[in-house]
Amino acid sequence: QVQLVESGGGLVQDGNSLSLSCTSSKVSFNNYTMGWFRQAPGKEREFVAAIGRSGGSTYYADSVKGRFTVSRDNAKNTVYLQMNSLKPGDTAVYYCAARLTPYKTFIYSATRDYELWGQGTHVTVSS
Repeated sequence: QVQLVESGGGLVQDGNSLSLSCTSSKVSFNNYTMGWFRQAPGKEREFVAAIGRSGGSTYYADSVKGRFTVSRDNAKNTVYLQMNSLKPGDTAVYYCAARLTPYKTFIYSATRDYELWGQGTHVTVSS
């Protein structure tokens, strides 16, 4: 049963931007640390970014630091991933994930730390 829904993927050229969104009609994001992961063809799923419950803490993979920004709007029950200066190496299926936590600033970066996942949205960056 899908509880998280990603949107915003697509095909863009090298250097362009995309904004991904993740929302849910079944889960209240207020109680969750939210993360973004990606999986390229033939590769393992990898951490991209995460944001704490309150939005005051964020963490990024080195490969996207300075180019991607994660944010959240708990009132809209939505998490965003703004991706700028995209490169062909960013091509992957991007997944939204949620981890229930009592801590407002905790960040998790391992796939095993997250309980809920979306089905993913495809991002393709052409050179």
